[in-house]
Amino acid sequence: MSEDVNEEVVDEAQVDEPDAGEAMEMAYDCPVSWSREQKVIHVARDRWRHLAHTLLADGWNMCIDLTSVDYLSYSANRNLPTGVAPERFEVVASFISHKRGERLRARTQVPADDTRVDSLYAIYPGTDYLEREVYDLMGIEFTDHPDLSRILMPENWEGHPLRKDYGINAIPVQFKAHEAPETAS
Repeated sequence: MSEDVNEEVVDEAQVDEPDAGEAMEMAYDCPVSWSREQKVIHVARDRWRHLAHTLLADGWNMCIDLTSVDYLSYSANRNLPTGVAPERFEVVASFISHKRGERLRARTQVPADDTRVDSLYAIYPGTDYLEREVYDLMGIEFTDHPDLSRILMPENWEGHPLRKDYGINAIPVQFKAHEAPETAS
């Protein structure tokens, strides 16, 4: 890669911070930041479901992704607007408006001592398996989800393997016993 290409990538990843005298950008009564030219809404956890209702009514017709992040050992800038307190966990959802041809991201902070967030399933049914995956691997509980059960790990599995404090190499390898196919005699 040439130096010009590397500089473009770095510039694209940087986010403009508002000047001290500049008003903070807001959308849907939530502070906004920008990441890779995409608007990011920072919503309080107790307004998570309300924001989803509002987005759907405003033409954000599909939640295309829902995931989570564990910031336990992360020390870099998280690009949170002023007034948004960082927590250990964060739930991130990406929405699309086909009519506008735009994407929008929503982030909510989730404290380690209360890992509950409202489910978006009733508003965006496509989040069913996404919320179950986050629950299974990170331990974030989605209240009012119709079937919040493990989706990747066995039901009797203890812990959540994508948490940063989950023991490294503590997961035993589990293989099914190989059975030779029966041969006709």
